[in-house]
Amino acid sequence: MIASVIKELILPEIETLRRDNEELKARIDLTNKRLDDINLHLADQSRRIDSVRDELLGMITEINRRLDRLYEVIVRREEYEGLQQRVARLEEEVRELKARLVA
Repeated sequence: MIASVIKELILPEIETLRRDNEELKARIDLTNKRLDDINLHLADQSRRIDSVRDELLGMITEINRRLDRLYEVIVRREEYEGLQQRVARLEEEVRELKARLVA
């Protein structure tokens, strides 16, 4: 009799716990599925970021080469202008020397 009373009190509780446990397992399975989907998405995003980074590094390298070339051209232009001025001074000095010789 005591055993039957205990069974009447405990068995429904055990059944409730069993159902709750099954529900929790189902929720955990769904959560794990979502986490797997998120991990796949993150891996895809990481690959895309790597691809964009590589592309940007390629662009930066190209831009740096262009800037280096532009610098070379600017330096040559400045050297050329400096040489023009120097040649003009030398020509003027030669004219002055010729004028002195004639005089």
